[in-house]
Order: sequence, then C-alpha cells, then structure tokens
Amino acid sequence: MTALTLSTAAAPGLRADAIVIGVAKGTGSTSGDLVVAPGAEAVDKAYDGKLAGVLETLGASGAEGEVTKLPAPSGFKAPVVVAVGLGSQPEKDANGAAFDAEVLRKAAGAAARTLVGAKKAAFALPVLDASAIGAIGEGVLLGAYSFDAYKDNGKNEKAKNGKAPLAEATLLGGKPRDKEHKAAVERATAVAEELNRARDLINTPPNDLDPEAFAAVAQAAAKEHGIKVQVLDEKALEKGGYGGILGVGAGSAAGPRLVKLSYTSSKAKKHLALVGKGITYDSGGISLKPAGHNETMKCDMSGAAAVFAAVVAAARLGLEVNITGWLALAENMPSGSATRPGDVLRMYSGKTVEVLNTDAEGRLVLADALWAASQEKPDAIVDVATLTGAMMLALGSRTFGIMANDDAFRSAVHEAAEEVGEPAWPMPLPEHLRKGMDSPTADIANMGERMGGGLVAGLFLREFVGEGITWAHLDIAGPAFNEGGPFGYTPKGGTGTAVRTLVRLAELTAAGDLG
Repeated sequence: MTALTLSTAAAPGLRADAIVIGVAKGTGSTSGDLVVAPGAEAVDKAYDGKLAGVLETLGASGAEGEVTKLPAPSGFKAPVVVAVGLGSQPEKDANGAAFDAEVLRKAAGAAARTLVGAKKAAFALPVLDASAIGAIGEGVLLGAYSFDAYKDNGKNEKAKNGKAPLAEATLLGGKPRDKEHKAAVERATAVAEELNRARDLINTPPNDLDPEAFAAVAQAAAKEHGIKVQVLDEKALEKGGYGGILGVGAGSAAGPRLVKLSYTSSKAKKHLALVGKGITYDSGGISLKPAGHNETMKCDMSGAAAVFAAVVAAARLGLEVNITGWLALAENMPSGSATRPGDVLRMYSGKTVEVLNTDAEGRLVLADALWAASQEKPDAIVDVATLTGAMMLALGSRTFGIMANDDAFRSAVHEAAEEVGEPAWPMPLPEHLRKGMDSPTADIANMGERMGGGLVAGLFLREFVGEGITWAHLDIAGPAFNEGGPFGYTPKGGTGTAVRTLVRLAELTAAGDLG
C-alpha cells in the first residue's frame, strides 16, 4: 500500500518524483479559461504565473480526470509537474472555492494511477479542511491499487521493471500535528486498505479462492483485529438446517461455509448486521450460464468481500457500534450432486423454496444468512450482493440499486452512498410482483416475473428478514466488477463497491444518526 504523509512544506523545495496540482475550467469572468486550482500557487509562481497558459498549449482543458505532465521549472527538486483536471471551478463562498470531495477523490486517484513506479509524489490539491484531506488520501490509495499477485512469478519483476505502485504520497496543505487532519488520514488509510483487500479477494482466481479459503482469510483478519469469528462448515450447516447454502453448494467439490464476524464496542448502543453474498464462482449450476457470461463470475462474491472489509475497517477505526458480518459462501457448480430445477429446499427459516432456476442462487444463500442475522434482533440489516443482471439493465455498470422495507432507511442508505462517492439509486418493492413467486409445491419459488427481476429478487429476500427489523438490500451487480478501462480511482477488475457505504452507515449508526 502507498504510504500517506502530511506536510506544510512548499512544493518547490520538496524532494519527490512529481508534484501533483489541480486545474479547473474557469467560471464567470474566466469562463472557458483554464484556472490553476488553490494549493498550487507556489508552482504557478515558478512559471511566472503562466502555468495555465502552458497547460492549455499542451492541450489541457481542466476536464475531470484529465492528466497532463510537464517538466518542473528550474529550482524544483521534483522533475515533473502532474496537472489533473477538476472540472468546473466552484463558486466561492465564505470559506473560499470548495471542490466537492468526490471531485478531489477522483482527481487524486487519476493522478496516482499515472505515477506507477514513482517512489514519492507530493499532492498540492485544494485543501480547505480535514474532509478534503481525507478525500485526497482515499483517492490516492484507491487509485494506486494494482493486482499483480499472479504476474511476478515470485521474482519481484514488477518492481525491477518500475511497475510497482506509488510508494509514498505527501499531502501538502495537511498539518501533521492537527488532530482532525491526522484523523482524516487514519480513516482514509483504514478504509482504503480494507477496500483494496476486498478488491484482492474479488480479483483472486476461483481455483485459489473457494469458500474454505475465503473463510481462512476472514479468520486471519479477525484474529489480527480482535474480531470474533465463527465458521460453519458442511456438517454444521447440515446440523443447523441451512438448506439454502447447502443446496447451492451441493454441486461443488468445494464445500460451502457460513462465516460470522462479530465486532463489539463497550460503548455501543446500536447493533448493525451486514450480510454478503459470497458465491466464489458461479457457473449457473444446472441452469448453466451461456458462453460469454462465465468469464468474470469470480466476482460473484463481491458482496461478501464488501461486508468483510467493512467489518474489519470498523474494527480498525474503533467505531462505537456493534457490527455482525455474515458471509454466505458457496461455489455454484453443475454435477451429479447439484441442485436441480424443480428441487425444493427447506431453508434455515423453515420455509420451503422451489428452485426453478439454479442460476438464481444468490438469493438462496442470502436467505439463510438473513434469517440467521435476524435471530439476533439487530437494529438494522443491510445485505450486499451481485444479485441480478436486471439491475445492470436498469442502472448500468456504475450505479447500484437500493431496496428496503422502510422508505426512510432506504433514503438514509442512499444519502450515505452518495456522500462517500458511490453512485446508487433507490428502487421500489412493488407488491404485485410477489404473486409471481407463488409455487404450487413450496412456500415460495426462487423465480418470479422476468420483467423487474431485480425487484423480484428484493421481494424474495424480504421474506427472510425477521419481523419488525429494518432492512435494506444493495444490488451491486453493475459496479462490483469493472470490465472496461480504469477511471478516477476505479481500477479494471474488482472495485470494492459498497465498502465505503457500509462503513459510513456504521459511523452514522455509532453517532445515533441512523434511526
């Protein structure tokens, strides 16, 4: 991981491989012109106040995420200046021109991605308060991420070839002795490190990350951070009657697991339960996925990865809230022992489910975990899952859907997601769609109407939430895995979507601001 430091030093005298500054599109009297953003005054002065003009000559427009490099001026100890676009310059208020936190996060991430191989870079981006420090720090750590575990053959070739991620980032304008600034860096580091751990899990090939291996990773992290952990293997799941998890994992040589992570605080007044779908590989089972739909199915455990990362981050931050994370882990494979379409499973809740499509497996493992979480009577439950292709059709590849049994809670989750920079959208749970899951054989079928399939899945999950418990469902099928090119602080591959939303929900719960 990239190391974060704070410094009040001036950019010209700082020893580094690069100085990162921000540029924006002007507004008002400067509309259409390129403007050097606050924080880079000393750099602009070294160019005799002509830095914006030089950058325009090089083609810079100030668009968000645009990166332009140029030689540093004479006298600088860093050889390169990296200008990153911030979009339109905000209007000034009493505190000055405050750039949105997500704008700073994306800009820092975009710059960090271009600094592969650098040992140290100084970020002279606009800093008005501790929240800006936190956003820039997060952006750097997330943008510098790379997954190279399977590329160096144990010879550390990536470092020899100058391809190691940025080693150190110094945030200029940050005060090393300021409590709020230090706390912002500590939070950014804890959240980003755990989010990147989730990315590592998502990117790990399924032959190296089956349910047992995932459970082992959770056990090791729990031991390190003082989190209680319980792992239910096949025998324990069978004894407990977890028919959903067992049914999904029945076709695989790798047995399923249910992992319970419990973080407690002596000062907690609330209990938040998080439930994650952890299908370490999804072939579709007997209802086999068509060609072209299997290649990225190692990412079907992204929900469990997000829950795991959020619980560990909460422990590292010492949040005053009790959090229980449930990782419902299974591999969905076709074989002679696999669950068949038409089979009926008796779930942990006692309800029976007719399986009409074995590729609608995520809701089956989540149903058992949701009921298990409900038995502890938490104040709220949030589940996270790469659940339906229908949600991708509805919201695209960068936005996740939010469903809930309480409108106010759904709005609170949406606000938390937007606050941390994770695009999300509230979705309904139309009652008329429930009838489509009526089964002549069992209490409910795992499939309903094709249209509105993401909402149908949400209605199915609602059936397994304990009475009177506030619940929300995050369908992260779209943004969990980025098949396109990297952008901002988002890499190609596993993204770690929902980790920051869950951590923010935990913080709000601890503060008593979430119901």
